[in-house]
Amino acid sequence: MAWRANLCRNLKELRVLFSPSSAESAATRSFIEKNYTDLKTHNPKLPILIREATSIQPQLWARYDLGVERGIQLEGLTEEQISKALEDLVKVGASLKS
Repeated sequence: MAWRANLCRNLKELRVLFSPSSAESAATRSFIEKNYTDLKTHNPKLPILIREATSIQPQLWARYDLGVERGIQLEGLTEEQISKALEDLVKVGASLKS
């Protein structure tokens, strides 16, 4: 999971949106509870924004250089799939720099 330390090199901001009570957001809430500390420890200067709102579908957004953004819908994904989606967003950031 060395890619976790590269978040701050490839992203300018990471946003996680989810509902605090809906079943669709359960895996996203669990992912945040289990992984936020590790992500922030490896990337202390990277803004990681956690946004809770009722009636919202779980989403993961990455902002890159020059205001480029990519988002992924997380509804129906497991924690492992959410981790893979985040890894894919980090790889997109690396490819934008090349």
